[in-house]
Amino acid sequence: MRGQQKGGGFINAERQLEAYIDQYQNLIFSICYKYTENYFDAEDLTQETFLSAYKAISLFDGQSAKAWLCKIATNKCIDWAKRAGRRSVPTEEEFFTELPSSGSLEENYLEKEVRERLYRCCCALKSPYREVALDYYYYEMEISELVQKTGKNIKTLQTQIYRAKGMLRKLYGKEGLPHDR
Repeated sequence: MRGQQKGGGFINAERQLEAYIDQYQNLIFSICYKYTENYFDAEDLTQETFLSAYKAISLFDGQSAKAWLCKIATNKCIDWAKRAGRRSVPTEEEFFTELPSSGSLEENYLEKEVRERLYRCCCALKSPYREVALDYYYYEMEISELVQKTGKNIKTLQTQIYRAKGMLRKLYGKEGLPHDR
């Protein structure tokens, strides 16, 4: 546990964290929820994000707290997704309500397989391409949403998306991407 730092740094860190929580809690929760699609997991990851931010606040340069916190949240979510046994088994009710009314069971199965493969391939990329590929191809976020989420320049994101697409094509082979946007 951290003690009182010289000049009241410990107290300032707590106040700063409180300010970040007040200002960015909903944003961080929505990022976590988008990754997990589970309210309780998103709550846990939101808390872990702010705990990590508190532990690293002395290293933070003070520039763009929003981008810093979003990056921590994204990394927490990626770590969460990589952990073994994270795939929940749906209840019978959830399973049957998830089945679309149109399309055969085979088509539904293939769609699910393609999306799972896309997710695995996106996770196999190195940062920053992993995050961009997940958000753009898997979660189908618009570039304008990515600009808001990451705080990056639109041209930077377009370049990262283009490069991630090339990397995904190599991972996928010559089959092509399922969401070739």
